[in-house]
Amino acid sequence: MGVVIRTAGEDDRELVVRLLDEAFQNDPVSSWVFPGEEYRRRTHHRLMAAFTDAVLADGRIDLTEDGAACALWLSVPADEHAGAEPDDGSGEDDGSGEDDGSGEDAEDIPARIREAVDPENARVESIARLTDGIHPSGRAHEYLWMIGVVPERQGEGLGTALIESVLDRCDREGLPAYLEASSARGKVLYERLGFEFTGRALDLPDGPRMWPMWREPRTC
Repeated sequence: MGVVIRTAGEDDRELVVRLLDEAFQNDPVSSWVFPGEEYRRRTHHRLMAAFTDAVLADGRIDLTEDGAACALWLSVPADEHAGAEPDDGSGEDDGSGEDDGSGEDAEDIPARIREAVDPENARVESIARLTDGIHPSGRAHEYLWMIGVVPERQGEGLGTALIESVLDRCDREGLPAYLEASSARGKVLYERLGFEFTGRALDLPDGPRMWPMWREPRTC
């Protein structure tokens, strides 16, 4: 029997937040953003809630019918990507006060995330800036922001099923896809699905490595 997938709605918000919180508790990047197990247990769910709200508003969350796995996707237009300059993880401003010309500070969204999640933790803001700074621009694509599977169901192919359902559409529509792998294990999985490392890794300051990965659509 195949994996049944549906689109999550506002009523699924708390389920998705709990799922992501559980799935990413031991993730290398989550452990860098929220060092210390007790601190991470108390605080990590707030970042997952911020991500969930952003994608419910502007993207799509695919959820397995049993609630064991979900994938957060954004459709990125060719002319839209606010690539902020990456910082050094210190949380210090460069003092330039420059914006992107749109009337809104280009660093405003990461700052707002930090304020909502954990104002004293500069890494909450930093991870948003750093990943934004390496995000490719110039071509419309599907962006896999996050994919999570509850620990007791990992290894059953749920994550692969979630990704392939979107990649099949990408292939039909001629759309590339993009993601950042947060672990070497994840990188291997994504390579099996046709993603390729872009060649520019992101080494978090005093932290783990992330691998930006791009997938060209496959033709029949």
